[in-house]
Amino acid sequence: MSMARQTTLFNRIEIAAAWALAFLWVMPLLYALWAGFHAPEYATRFDLFAPLTLENFATVWEQAPFGRYFFNTFILVTSILVMQFILCTLAAYAFARYEFRGREVAFALVLLQLMIMPEVLIVENYSTMSKLGLVDTIAAIGLPYMASAFGIFLLRQTFKTIPKELEEAARLEGCGPMMILWKVYVPLARPTYLAYGLVSISYHWNNFLWPLIITNSVETRPLTVGLAIFGAPESGVDWSIISAATLLAVAPLLVAFILFQRQFVQSFMHAGIK
Repeated sequence: MSMARQTTLFNRIEIAAAWALAFLWVMPLLYALWAGFHAPEYATRFDLFAPLTLENFATVWEQAPFGRYFFNTFILVTSILVMQFILCTLAAYAFARYEFRGREVAFALVLLQLMIMPEVLIVENYSTMSKLGLVDTIAAIGLPYMASAFGIFLLRQTFKTIPKELEEAARLEGCGPMMILWKVYVPLARPTYLAYGLVSISYHWNNFLWPLIITNSVETRPLTVGLAIFGAPESGVDWSIISAATLLAVAPLLVAFILFQRQFVQSFMHAGIK
């Protein structure tokens, strides 16, 4: 077999394997779509002519306070993202453009945090929130994540690629350090902010373990915890109802990805996330 034919064969195998993996990955979502929009008797029986229904979604909305869960999740994700942008921007700017004693050691400690899984710190974080009197609050869910080592690293790398001549030109125009950061560095790092924002939103929208431990009431539970309690076996298993609740939980992220997938991919490419 010639080299060209071998290359063509390998390419076809890779494409077929990619499609097979994609199908396996999307199967749970396809099942959720089928079960969520059909009556319970069709949840485990495929009938092309089965009637569609929205009754499952109405039932979900009546049986559990998903409106409150959505509001809690929106407040949580938004507050974390805003604080991460502020803290990570300031820290990254300092690491990228200022010389100070211990800078390399401090940055090494930041990188060290990337190797520590958040679950390792759950006991210590809970103890800290308890001492602050913040248990069962939305603030307690978000506080441990508001300073992100990954965000600091990503923005620092981006800021270091910005020519210093732009900073010097801004200084000649009378800009101070904060004005230079706001007028020069932040606009040029927009693709990185978008890429990091997408990562942060998707992670904290789906975060489960820490919110489950730190919250006790409906007033503070995010979507993931509310969905887990709603779908608990002791409350009865109805796959159509559970699938409808799952679709409600993932719908905002799914719709955002479908609408802005081109911007998503471009932002990751510009930010250098592989």
